[in-house]
Amino acid sequence: MTSRPARTVTRVVLRDQIREALLARIFDGTYQPGTRLVETLVAKEFGTSQSPVREALRDLEALRLVQSESFRGTYVRAFEPGELLEVYPVRAVLEELAAREATMRLHGDVRALKRCLEGMRAAAARCDSRREIQYDVEFHRHVVEAAGNDVLLRTWQSLAIESRTTMTVVAGGVDRTDLAERHVPILEAIERQDPAGAGAAARQHFEYFSDRLRERLEAGHAEGG
Repeated sequence: MTSRPARTVTRVVLRDQIREALLARIFDGTYQPGTRLVETLVAKEFGTSQSPVREALRDLEALRLVQSESFRGTYVRAFEPGELLEVYPVRAVLEELAAREATMRLHGDVRALKRCLEGMRAAAARCDSRREIQYDVEFHRHVVEAAGNDVLLRTWQSLAIESRTTMTVVAGGVDRTDLAERHVPILEAIERQDPAGAGAAARQHFEYFSDRLRERLEAGHAEGG
C-alpha cells in the first residue's frame, strides 16, 4: 500500500487550521464585510506557504463567506444568516434517505460508525476540534456511501461537507461532547435495523444543528446591526 506523503498531510492539516481560524474571525466580527484577506499576509501569520492559505480561502469561498475578484483580491462578503443556512434542509433530506437505505444494506453492522464515534469522543476529550470534525464527516460519509446510490453520494459531496461542519462547530458554539453524542441515535437505529428510525434520527440531527447555528448567527447579526 502506498503511504500518503507527509508533505501532503501537513498541507491538509494547515489548510484545516487556517480555515477554522478565519471562520472564527469572520463570525466573531474580527473580519468585517469588505476586509481583504491577503494570501501572503495570512501565510506569514501562520508561518506557512501560500498553498494551504489558498486552499482554505477556496473552502470559504465555497461557503460564500469570502469572494475573489480580479484586481480586488479576496475579501469577506456581507451575508445574511439565511444565506448560510440554506444547505441544511437539503442535507437533512439527503441524509434521511441515506440513513434509511444504509440501514437496509448494513444489516446492523455499525463497526465503522462506532470507530468514528469513539474517534469523535476521544478528540473531544483532547479539545481537538479538527480531528473531531474529520471523524464527524467520516461518520456521515460512511452512511451515505453505504446507501449505495451514486447520485446521492455525488450530490452530498457537492455540499462542501467538511467546511460546513467546521462552520457549524465554530459559528454555532457547539459543545464538543454534544457534537459526538448527537450521532448516537443514528448509530443505534442502524444497529437495530430500523430504517424509519434511522432516517428520522438523521433528519433530527441536522435540524438540531441548523437551529443552533441559526440562533447564533441571528443573535450576532442583531448585535451588529
